[in-house]
Amino acid sequence: MRSLSAARIGAQVRALRMAADVSGGELAKISGISASMLSRIERGLVSPSVETLERLAQGLHVPTSRFFSDQERRTDFCHVRAGHGVLVDRIGAVADYRYELLGHLLSGNLFVEPYLVTLLPGADPYVTFQHPGLKFLYFLSGEVCYRYGGRTVEVREGDSLLFDATALHGIEAIRTQPVSYLSVVFTLRE
Repeated sequence: MRSLSAARIGAQVRALRMAADVSGGELAKISGISASMLSRIERGLVSPSVETLERLAQGLHVPTSRFFSDQERRTDFCHVRAGHGVLVDRIGAVADYRYELLGHLLSGNLFVEPYLVTLLPGADPYVTFQHPGLKFLYFLSGEVCYRYGGRTVEVREGDSLLFDATALHGIEAIRTQPVSYLSVVFTLRE
């Protein structure tokens, strides 16, 4: 009789092996276990020892804890087609900064906000953004002078920035237009 725990672990081992594009025989050889034992683990017919799980984890280059994550409960998935993000009217938003929400997830303790930000023709520089979390920016077009705290950096298409968003930050000067960038803010849910 299959145990529920063994079945979950087996499903994780198989999913990780397939994601790594490794055959069962290859993983068994790398991990130092028999191919038949690996097959039985993946089908949830046996409950592997901690030592066996450590060998499999090393063979897959993942932490052993990955075998215990409950993937069936993780159902959040968001697909936004090009040009179909949700236009967000942000309270207190800077005039002529257009925010298009590119996705969202409802579960987990990490809150992620991915936006496509476009500066419309009347947009002015704005350097007093400040909020909790980490912010990642990837510039798609234009050139700007970006301020972070007491420093400034010239940024253009293809450049990226990653920083603690609790410091004052924002575009200090617009050099060439149009300006658009991907902005992703990461914060922990309360």
